Amino acid sequence: VIGNPIAHSKSPQIHKMFAEQTGQDISYEAILAPMGGFAATVERLRKEGYKGCNVTVPFKSEAYGYVHGSLTERASTAKAVNTLKFDGETVTGDNTDGVGLVADIKCNYNFSLIGKRVLLMGAGGAAWGVVLPIFLEGVNNITVVNRNKEKAEEIQEFYFSYYADNLASNPELSKNKEPFIACRYEELDGQKFDVVINATSSGLTDEMPPLPHGLFAPSALAYDMMYGRETPFMKFAREHGAAVVSDGLGMLVEQAAESFYIWRGVRPDTAPVISALRAAK
Repeated sequence: VIGNPIAHSKSPQIHKMFAEQTGQDISYEAILAPMGGFAATVERLRKEGYKGCNVTVPFKSEAYGYVHGSLTERASTAKAVNTLKFDGETVTGDNTDGVGLVADIKCNYNFSLIGKRVLLMGAGGAAWGVVLPIFLEGVNNITVVNRNKEKAEEIQEFYFSYYADNLASNPELSKNKEPFIACRYEELDGQKFDVVINATSSGLTDEMPPLPHGLFAPSALAYDMMYGRETPFMKFAREHGAAVVSDGLGMLVEQAAESFYIWRGVRPDTAPVISALRAAK
């Protein structure tokens, strides 16, 4: 996994557990790439015979540009790449963040997204990466809320165009006339959501996004992509009626499992890995 900084990454530990579990012989290391040195680092790995790599902050957008035309649909819609697969001279870019989030919600919490009203907080890279996989689960709609509404509107407009282009060929998509909504936080008053996802970095600074009371519908899920500790958003959700509250550790493991499958063709069991990481805290 390539990043800067990278020493904190749990990915080598996760992939080591995956390899032991599935009987795969792999080498997976955390690699610190200098700023401006991402492409050179990838080229070195290719020459050394690696089959691929993960990409984390701050290089996901650079990886998207590096791959050029060889992108999966979920990478091209996310406008970011977190997984590279090397096959001779071909490098394919993928994004497993969204599918990892959905897998955690569906498989580890047994929570169906079908017909749900989803609130996605934030309009940065983390939000872009998860919209399509969430939408393809058959949700009723996705509201993107951001302090800068124009950033939320960029997501709304991009994905509405995608929705319009794909509706005829994918009848399973929601027929809602407003599948994507953009708003500011003050516009949330009086609304209720079945799923509220924090894709902002507020947990890093112990900030609480300005959410109104009464936001959570009965049986609602509150999900913070941050992991490792109780964030102010998670505390707020517990105190204001969310039935299920989760951090993003399961998403981390599930997106790693999808990358492992892309490289090795084997899908590991994520539950024991998630349990081991939680027990080690």
